[in-house]
Amino acid sequence: MDVTTDNRNRTVSEIRHAFSKHGGNLGESGSVRFMFSKKGILAVEKSAASEEKLMDIVLEHGGEDLNDEGDTWEIITDPNAFEGVQTAIKAAGIPTSMAEVTMIASTYQKLEGPAANQMLRLLEALEDFDDTQNVYSNFDMTAEQMEQVAG
Repeated sequence: MDVTTDNRNRTVSEIRHAFSKHGGNLGESGSVRFMFSKKGILAVEKSAASEEKLMDIVLEHGGEDLNDEGDTWEIITDPNAFEGVQTAIKAAGIPTSMAEVTMIASTYQKLEGPAANQMLRLLEALEDFDDTQNVYSNFDMTAEQMEQVAG
């Protein structure tokens, strides 16, 4: 989680309570950081550019990877190369549907049933705090499972 607060004690207490209420435990600051890497992510609709054209731009400007994500191409960059890749894509006249620097999990945990339900409720509770900037997770669920749990 990324949190910005003017009252650390209140915020830690509220977050600890949310974790406890939803079956989790609050670890020390940075205790799971090793499980995530800071990366830039850009998404481009497949109809906007060919794989070859995007790959040329990505590799030429320091991007790390280009992944096929169904209807979109997902471009992964080092945070330092993010702006350069984004600028090059815009200069080529290719619109992005999403562009951000975020934390990506190195491994994912498959969740189903009650555990999936519990995780979604916890994420919702953490995201609802006024002081929360970002929440990162490493769970894996299909879109159908997420709709089923949320519904």
